[in-house]
Amino acid sequence: MPTADRMPPWRPLLRSARQREGRSPQARWLQLATVAADGTPRVRTLVFRGWGEANALDLLSDGRSAKPTELAQQPAVELCWLLPKARCQFRLRGRIQSLPAERQEHERQHHWQALTPGGRALWGWPPPGTALTAAAGFPRELPDTTPMPAHFMLLRIALDQVELLELTGHPHRRRRWRESTAWAEEPLNP
Repeated sequence: MPTADRMPPWRPLLRSARQREGRSPQARWLQLATVAADGTPRVRTLVFRGWGEANALDLLSDGRSAKPTELAQQPAVELCWLLPKARCQFRLRGRIQSLPAERQEHERQHHWQALTPGGRALWGWPPPGTALTAAAGFPRELPDTTPMPAHFMLLRIALDQVELLELTGHPHRRRRWRESTAWAEEPLNP
């Protein structure tokens, strides 16, 4: 876990906004924007899995999907995290972070073990985006003893810019923090 002295100033704001969502699963959902091989945009919703570093967050994906190819060609991404009860939106920009192989494997194993049997089940399903067949198996759970599949993918995203749009008051309030300015807060027009 990041130490308080290294924590970027926007992290407590994000934590507070997520807490206002209560136990809603939406507090963990964010949208990942990537660029496909043909140059067109792709957006999908993923689940926040925690902080790998002070300004790097962890997401999980199925390595058999299109994301690995897209991210290999264009590792820059943007995330949008809308927190409706808190009435705010965080836009996070960064890049897929490469970890040394041993550390990557350790982190993947950590996340695999942290999943519930029901959460783990998604990686027992057929490859995403392939034709649905009557014989396709969709387990509801994978027990703790299930080995981590090779297609269980950790996406660690190192953030270099964060914007917060607060959708309360008039006018709305918008701020930006950039790693290149040591996370100094910049007020922006909404």
